Amino acid sequence: MSSPSQSIHAAPPGKKSAGHGLAVLLLAVSAFVIVTTEFIIVGLLPSLARDLGISITVAGQLVTLFAFTVMLAGPFLTAMLSHFERKRLFVVILVIFAGANALAAAAPDIWVLGLARFLPALALPVFWGTASETAGELAGPEKAGKAVANVYLGISGAMVLGIPLGTLASTAFGWRGTFWGLSGLSLLMAVLLLVVMPTLARPARVKLAEQARILKDPYFLGNVVLSVIVFTAMFTAYTYLADTLEQIAHIPAGQVGWWLMGFGIVGLAGNWLGGQFVGRGPLMVTAITSLVLAVGMAATTLVAGSHVWLAVALAVWGIANTALYPICQVRVMQSASHAQALAGTLNVSMANAGIGLGAIIGGSVIQHLGLGAVGYVAAAIAILAVLVTPVVNRLKSQGAS
Repeated sequence: MSSPSQSIHAAPPGKKSAGHGLAVLLLAVSAFVIVTTEFIIVGLLPSLARDLGISITVAGQLVTLFAFTVMLAGPFLTAMLSHFERKRLFVVILVIFAGANALAAAAPDIWVLGLARFLPALALPVFWGTASETAGELAGPEKAGKAVANVYLGISGAMVLGIPLGTLASTAFGWRGTFWGLSGLSLLMAVLLLVVMPTLARPARVKLAEQARILKDPYFLGNVVLSVIVFTAMFTAYTYLADTLEQIAHIPAGQVGWWLMGFGIVGLAGNWLGGQFVGRGPLMVTAITSLVLAVGMAATTLVAGSHVWLAVALAVWGIANTALYPICQVRVMQSASHAQALAGTLNVSMANAGIGLGAIIGGSVIQHLGLGAVGYVAAAIAILAVLVTPVVNRLKSQGAS
């Protein structure tokens, strides 16, 4: 993954800042489309499971496949491809997403759908690992921070709104129509970037071995493990939230998308809160937010019979859930003694490990204990994250230089 010191200089800062704002905006919209492709599947699980004649547990493994592919391929592919010319790289990635989403839309069975999920999972971490830095280069030094924030807003928006948008689109157009829509949007963004984005100088190769010394730091590794536990807790329940609303809370299928939309909108407030409070102590804030997450997930199942209390429980869950995205990213990057760019990429990969593991655990719980137990098991994993936090803190004194 490229580091900030390896800047791309295609034009004077003032010219970049004035002339490439549209390209930065297109990168942010592309980020939204690309990350929505990952998370939208959760909102589609009930409908595609019914259509393909498979169980919700089997359908949930599509989440695991995507997440584990990102986890395993992310750091290596990003390191291998980050020196490629960025305009061509982004256009190719978006064309891959267009083709993969079209394949998903036409998939006759779970195996073809699995292939359609595997291909974009290879390309997603490469985009994620290079888009924010490229946005900063396009904007110039004076506006680099705002440009990077805009790209991350597209990513965060996709994380919290991708699932409800997918559910609503599935209700209106069917799950296949949702994938056709994503295919069209991906192709549109590829064309717009091809036309609008300037050709930039190729970044120099990064010596990954020099950055990989952070893997010898026990404090950094402890923080990465903590992220895996946190994301496992989140997605043990979140993967099956749409089904929980239908089956446990008895929300009509046509209304589930609106409930998920409310969850996502409340989550945007959590994203802001996480960014505000993480500076007060990343580990402490992780523990507190994980505890709130546990309460929200357990309460959602407990009060599912009352839609008023269900809305309150989902709000608590949604705020904590989305707050943990920036909290975990900042916490892991700050725990790295150096090579924070690689640290950020590794955290994204390990977060996807948690997402995939959560989908597996949630599916297993449904098989053996029933859907109603998922929230309680997820809450228990979140409590484990709280208990692990002081252990990670004690590793700080053992950090490698």
